Amino acid sequence: MSSGFNLAAYLERIGYEGNTRPTLQALKSIVLQHALVIPFENLNPLLRLPVKLDVESLAAKMVEQKRGGYCFEQNLLLKYALDEMGFATTGMSARALWQVPVQAITPRDHMVLLVEVEEEAYLVDVGFGGPTPTGVLRLAAHIIQNTPHEPFRLSTFADGYLVQAQIRDEWTTLYRFDMAEQFLPDYEIASWYLCHFPGSIFIQQLFAARAIEGGRFALRNNELAKHTLGEETVRRTITMAEELRSVLEETFLISLPDSPELMPLLDKICRQEPPG
Repeated sequence: MSSGFNLAAYLERIGYEGNTRPTLQALKSIVLQHALVIPFENLNPLLRLPVKLDVESLAAKMVEQKRGGYCFEQNLLLKYALDEMGFATTGMSARALWQVPVQAITPRDHMVLLVEVEEEAYLVDVGFGGPTPTGVLRLAAHIIQNTPHEPFRLSTFADGYLVQAQIRDEWTTLYRFDMAEQFLPDYEIASWYLCHFPGSIFIQQLFAARAIEGGRFALRNNELAKHTLGEETVRRTITMAEELRSVLEETFLISLPDSPELMPLLDKICRQEPPG
């Protein structure tokens, strides 16, 4: 049964003009286009604005209003689009392990998708942030899989898999997941936690990320980085709120929310004060 999702509007938003049959090539192209166009950002939690995960709210925010979002928003939006196209999708959850030991027990606060197409299963994730995979990853362990950006691999771990990216010639673990299916209420609980738990980084720091051809932009508070494949990362510190606003709009392609708290928030970030 159709969710009422406006597939045409979503495809126009990401600039995809290919066929809408549920093929592997279409899946690869849509994942890449999504990553290039719709940015990762956490302005709603920082501004204490609600993060709604129903299909109407996701489409209104990221398609119509040309905003971005974090993992639950990004991957649910993609899931609705793929379901509308006839793909077989399953929502799953993951434990983020970025810059922590693989044995760490972190919350299940990241969403990923399993997509079955052409008799194969693929991991799809457009919502991890900085090194989010811009390609689809076949559910096969211990093989290097090329994407439009970094090489990735899946490694077996406990009852699931580790997802690892090759960054600067080193394999870095992003997260681990198992095959247990998750549903909208599961994501709503985890999302509420990220927006309200005092220790959540999403209410403590500003993040934005977007893939570009041959590289990525990443923002953490007022530190902007441009990562280019095969080259040294270029970093700079933003010291003025107006410049930070311009970076969010022009570099990350975010149509910023109309909130009276936005500029005071950006000013605090540039002065390296806690945003709360």
